[in-house]
Amino acid sequence: MPHPLDWIDDELRALEERSLLRRRREIATLPRGRCRIGERELVNFASNDYLDLAHDTRVVAAAREALEDGSVGAGASALVAGRSPWHRALEERLARFEQQPAALLFPTGYAANVGTICALAGSDDFIFSDRLNHASLIDGCRLSGARLHVYRHDDLSELGSLLKKGTGSERHIAVPEKEDRGEVPVPFFQQAAGSELDRNPRMRRRLIVTDSVFSMDGDLAPLPQLCDLADGFDALLVIDEAHATGIFGKNGRGVAELQGVESRNIVRVGTLSKAIGVQGGFVAGSKSLIDWLWNRARTQMFSTALPPTICAAAAAAIDIIESEPGRRERLLQLAEGFRRQLREAQIAALSNSAGPIVPIILSAPERALEASRRLEDLGFLVAAIRPPTVPEGTSRLRISLSSGHSLDDIERLTAALRSVL
Repeated sequence: MPHPLDWIDDELRALEERSLLRRRREIATLPRGRCRIGERELVNFASNDYLDLAHDTRVVAAAREALEDGSVGAGASALVAGRSPWHRALEERLARFEQQPAALLFPTGYAANVGTICALAGSDDFIFSDRLNHASLIDGCRLSGARLHVYRHDDLSELGSLLKKGTGSERHIAVPEKEDRGEVPVPFFQQAAGSELDRNPRMRRRLIVTDSVFSMDGDLAPLPQLCDLADGFDALLVIDEAHATGIFGKNGRGVAELQGVESRNIVRVGTLSKAIGVQGGFVAGSKSLIDWLWNRARTQMFSTALPPTICAAAAAAIDIIESEPGRRERLLQLAEGFRRQLREAQIAALSNSAGPIVPIILSAPERALEASRRLEDLGFLVAAIRPPTVPEGTSRLRISLSSGHSLDDIERLTAALRSVL
């Protein structure tokens, strides 16, 4: 008799033939934008440790102090018995950092997005989601049971039309002109099913969901225009600041701060696992919002709370982000200089990317894989990103910069890219 899982081997072979098979390997991360693979030390351009805080001695010392004072694990969900003093202190620290009345921790950024969206929308609601949103946002939209429509990336004219159709409103709302970003196929996991707007013209609630920094393209969402549309159609704007917290804005609070919309009617989700350098996710906002998520965000309610060590390390990292703005300033200067070097070398990176994420589109997955392998041979770890993480035809090198990188690292990477590409 065939085994019920025999089909998996055929599917794995099919993935390998299309250069889409992922394999596990061991990589030891090091400070100053380095990593070790086997016996080799490489310059790491694949990490999201944007501010080089994961190995900072002060962050490590805070984790060690919490370990000596507490336990290795939380022992239960925060709702039941896992909200330790370290957990409470980090939530209060995040609220102060974000200048909000309260904050709520989640075990991961993924859990924060899924739990928040599912707590805010249900089957009687409608969600409008940018098609290039992170998978955690897309999954949250789908799992909520709400009617989902995926709008073309930054095509605010389409979004405005959909919002007007979804409300049945005849109000004269200024809808921005369509921005020509080129046509990119919608990934299968982001396609909306059917024309729900035609069947359900009026919803209980409407949510617009977007990344603030798109993790694969590195571009910024137009938050002021999205806020205007949300206000005009009584919708709620939910923003994931995962790749923006600690990086953008005068105080490092993200794109909402940078673009001046922090006081608007928005819900902001953040992560501790990128620039903050540890693990976890959070939402900062009004006390009523946090109380609602505490009671209804299932990914928080039914997950073991973050360990005390992680909470203590994250609080120490936030202190550093506030007291050392030079880290993010250096990072943004490195990124600007790197893009300039790429232009001079006639290497085409996405022109609208900003901050530490620099994508170079190579179209075919096998080409991205080969370029990544050759760069590794030259001493650089650069991620090859392929479908379904990105749409078909847009496989790429995704280069992530860190404030720990040196100017020499950047110059040598540019020379290596010139040789490989």
